[in-house]
Amino acid sequence: MNDQILDSPINQTGQLNYAGFWIRVAAVLIDSLIMCVVIGLVVGLTFALAGSAENAVGMIIVVYLLAFVGGIGYFVVMESSPKQATFGKQAMGIKVGKANGERITTANALGRTLGRWLSSAIFYIGYIMVAFDAKNQGLHDKLANTYVFYAK
Repeated sequence: MNDQILDSPINQTGQLNYAGFWIRVAAVLIDSLIMCVVIGLVVGLTFALAGSAENAVGMIIVVYLLAFVGGIGYFVVMESSPKQATFGKQAMGIKVGKANGERITTANALGRTLGRWLSSAIFYIGYIMVAFDAKNQGLHDKLANTYVFYAK
């Protein structure tokens, strides 16, 4: 009897099909584009509403602080959601999960997101690890015990 759920993120052998380096890069580029457009629109609106350069400077600082927190929130909320993926990952057909493909917790997603700073700290070595690791884990994935895999 086959107990596999039809939409399960495992392949025929029951193992996760890990997403490689370049598909993950493509997902990050899509997410970056989305965030840049949103931040650009908010900054443009801020300048339009500010009325003067003096007012705009203070408002821009607040906008960038909100963008920083919003960027963290974007990854945490999206990757711990039932979809297990940001919009970029969804577009590329990949998800983030535990070793068995299950959804990660919000705390786990936060740890993974904050771990990205370490992954980029020294010449992005933590990201480059994805290309050479047997399970395609970057430093941030190893720290949070997460995996990125194909959705189907």
